Amino acid sequence: MLGPLGMPELIIIFVVALIVFGPRKLPELGRSLGRGLSEFKRASNDLRNSLEEEIRLEDERDARTRTEKPAASTSEAAGPRPVEGSTPRTEEPSPRNETLDA
Repeated sequence: MLGPLGMPELIIIFVVALIVFGPRKLPELGRSLGRGLSEFKRASNDLRNSLEEEIRLEDERDARTRTEKPAASTSEAAGPRPVEGSTPRTEEPSPRNETLDA
């Protein structure tokens, strides 16, 4: 988590903190730093979980719309719908030349 910091760097940071804050304030500083980091981690996890939940819900909505579209397209395959305000067009039977033998 600390990345490229090695043991010598950590010792130097600890010694500087000991000189600046003193031996009495150092444990209190460590506790407050630990609380701050844990609060940051908790908030980060909550944010990540809420984002993952939103993504999951969005994927479910997309899947539902994909499954509803084929059902709608089967009704469209039955034939085109008439335009509103127009009369439906019907085919008239073709005239037949019938000869009557009487």
